[in-house]
Amino acid sequence: MSDLKLNKVAEADFPSRFGHFRIYGFEGVRPSETEEAVVLKMGDLSPEAGAVLVRIHSQCLTGDVFHSLRCDCRSQLELALDQITAEQRGLLIYEHQEGRGIGLLNKLRAYELQDGGLDTVEANVKLGFDADCRDYALPAKILQYFGVREVRLLSNNPDKVAALESAGVRVVERAPIIAPPLATTTEYLRTKREKMGHLF
Repeated sequence: MSDLKLNKVAEADFPSRFGHFRIYGFEGVRPSETEEAVVLKMGDLSPEAGAVLVRIHSQCLTGDVFHSLRCDCRSQLELALDQITAEQRGLLIYEHQEGRGIGLLNKLRAYELQDGGLDTVEANVKLGFDADCRDYALPAKILQYFGVREVRLLSNNPDKVAALESAGVRVVERAPIIAPPLATTTEYLRTKREKMGHLF
């Protein structure tokens, strides 16, 4: 994470149907690449107010925008925003890491392979990628930017917990974020649990 430089590029008022946020744009710059993230902030994040409710969400155009029923991404996003709004305090970090980091068009190629019988992990590997290509150095830097030292992390993914802890951000609670399974997501969720170690 030491080679990642964080730049804040924009900040604005952001009313939404979930609640009233402040929206930020960040760049994480490395010598070889630049990664982008958008952050929705609500309430007082000072340490005196306690551990901050945080969701690190990877962009999913198909789910978040087109309401895909192949995944639970949109449901998780909405559950996180609802919980942050209910507490009137928290951060949603929206990372540009489509398809577990393989990119949008490769994700669609993975869909095609899944239609042929592969699961999400097998499809990524068949395309020449790791099962999950994401890293969470940028969210850790963003939390440090806001002075957040302790979080209650809305996640089923133990890799996110480990990444934040290794960056010096204490995860005082991993709060499950579970959408009711559908017939179209059952195998997807089983693969997350059995092959990726997600906690349900």
